[in-house]
Amino acid sequence: MTCRGLTTLLVALTVGSGMAAAAAADSAAIKQWQMARLLNPTQVDQKAEAKGRVMIYDGMTDQDVARAFGEQFDRLEYMMFTRTVVTDESGQPRKDPNTGELVTESVYDDGCD
Repeated sequence: MTCRGLTTLLVALTVGSGMAAAAAADSAAIKQWQMARLLNPTQVDQKAEAKGRVMIYDGMTDQDVARAFGEQFDRLEYMMFTRTVVTDESGQPRKDPNTGELVTESVYDDGCD
């Protein structure tokens, strides 16, 4: 590999890792915003809910959802949860052993038989 090719590769790797770090930071910020909205809605949020607005929470853990059910029961009709992440006994997100992807609840796995 030439010096120029090596430099190009290093720049690509640096940019790529920076993008991954930015994506992780964005993900953490979104999670933090969703948790604040879920558990401590502003007056504006509450007025919107009173008019029928539903907030879609995406990628929350099953523990976050259970907490919302316990602490925000009177607001449940204004909440929708998608891609809920299943956690293990220690509270860590479960990963599929074959793919390494996070395990999410399925709309078809509602526990009803």
